[in-house]
Amino acid sequence: MKDYLELTKPNVTWLILMSTAVGFYLASPGWSLNFLLLLNTVVGTALVASGTAALNMWMERVADGKMRRTQARPLPAGRMTPSHAFWFGLILAIAGVAYLATAVNLLTGSLGAFTCASYLLCYTPLKPLTPHSTLLGAFPGAMPILMGWTAVTGRLSLEGWVLYGILFLWQFPHFLAIAALYREDYERGGIRMLPVVDDAQGTATGRQIIAYTVALLPVSILPAWLGLAGNVYLVGTLLLGLAFFYFGWEVATRYTRLQARRLLQASVVYLPLVYVLMILDKK
Repeated sequence: MKDYLELTKPNVTWLILMSTAVGFYLASPGWSLNFLLLLNTVVGTALVASGTAALNMWMERVADGKMRRTQARPLPAGRMTPSHAFWFGLILAIAGVAYLATAVNLLTGSLGAFTCASYLLCYTPLKPLTPHSTLLGAFPGAMPILMGWTAVTGRLSLEGWVLYGILFLWQFPHFLAIAALYREDYERGGIRMLPVVDDAQGTATGRQIIAYTVALLPVSILPAWLGLAGNVYLVGTLLLGLAFFYFGWEVATRYTRLQARRLLQASVVYLPLVYVLMILDKK
C-alpha cells in the first residue's frame, strides 16, 4: 500500500489540490462555498493527478533507475511490476476524468482529460529529447487552479485564465531550480532539462529564471485589478514577487547549488503565501 501511495506522488498531488481549492474558492460568490461540489472537485482532481503521476512513473521507470534521487521508487527498486503500476494509474486517471465530468461538470472533466493526456503524451516523452519539454509541461501543470475555477463557474473566463497564468509562470523558476540542483542526476537519467544542456555558468538557465520571475510580477497583481482581491493582496504579492525575483537574480549571477537551493525554497514559500493572500483578501 505504501508503494501504491508513492506512485501517486502525494507531495505533488497535495500542491495540485491546494491550487484547485484556491481556484474553487475564488470563483465562489462571496464567502459561501458549495462543500459537496468542492469535495467532488477535490476527489476527482486527486484521482486524475494520482493516475497521471503513476503513469508518469511507469513511463520513466528506466530513467528513474539511473538517477539517485529516484532509484528507490517502487518500479526501479523492483518492489512492483510495471503492469501493476500501469493498470493502477490508468484506472485512477479514467475514474478521475469520469468523476469530474459527472459529479462536477463536463468542462472540468475535459480539462482533467487534457491535463492527463498532454502531460503523458507530450511532456513526458519529450523530456529525454529537448529542454523545451518544460514549456510544454507547464500547460498541463497550471491546469489545476483553472479546473477549480471552472468547477464553480462552468466556463473559461478572464479571471480563471489570470489564475492559470500565475501558476504557469511560477513553474519555470521552480523546476529550473530543481534541475540546476540535481543537474548531474538528470544527466545520468538522460533527461535534457535546460541546466543539463546549458553551459557551466548557467547562462540560458539564469536568463529564463529572470524572464519568468519578472513576467510573474505584473501577472500576479492582475487579480487585484480584476476585483478578485484587494489592496492587501496587491501589496503583499508585489513584495513576494520582488523577493522571488531577488532569489532568481542570485541564481543568474552566482550559479551555484546553494543559490539554486535557495531559489527552490523561495518558490515553495512564494506560491502558498500568494494563495493565502488571495484567500484572506478576497473581494
